[in-house]
Amino acid sequence: MVSPFETDLKWETLLAYGTRQFVKGKTAIYKQETMGEGFYYLHKGLAKIVTSTFKGNDRLVNIVVPGQIMGLQTMDQQPHFTTAIAVKNAVVYHFSCSQFLEMLKVRPELLSLFTQTINQKMRILLTAINMKALTSEEQIARLLLNICEDFKNHEVPLTQQELAECAGLTRITVYKILKAWKEQGIIEINNRSFVVKRPDMLKPPQLTATPFPSIEKRRNIH
Repeated sequence: MVSPFETDLKWETLLAYGTRQFVKGKTAIYKQETMGEGFYYLHKGLAKIVTSTFKGNDRLVNIVVPGQIMGLQTMDQQPHFTTAIAVKNAVVYHFSCSQFLEMLKVRPELLSLFTQTINQKMRILLTAINMKALTSEEQIARLLLNICEDFKNHEVPLTQQELAECAGLTRITVYKILKAWKEQGIIEINNRSFVVKRPDMLKPPQLTATPFPSIEKRRNIH
């Protein structure tokens, strides 16, 4: 979800303080356990934030859309505890701690907004910890709804493969779920995007009432 820091700020006026970087799709913007110094602003593209478990598996934490920031936890110059990966080609701006201090001179209100954003990012992280307790359908539904809310649009600019990579699910699992939702009129599938036609049907009470069995149940049946 978009934070106050991201929505209340006209970033175009501050990009000159940052360093512009182009990141190819499926490439890390920053990596877990590496030392950080500053934060990143996503100008174009799409990124996912993941964290590695003690078993070495990646767990999805958040999806970052253009206009959002990431990597805030290293403003104290400590190692990253997450990894940011560009889902598709992306343009990011990196703001060092010293550059942030320069920004504060012209926009002192950034400090309080920055604090609010860090608190919200921590809440997002806590919510994401419980994601794997959800069914595959619930994980994809929550992901689609969050992206729609952040884009302020019901069209999700992802392919099925990119959605699978974001959710950490197999492409066949995502395909079966989307096919069932399309048949129910919940979504419309385009060439490189999805249109959520019935977002109300992706909310938990309605989702659990859908007539098709979950992927997990079908796997047990067969």
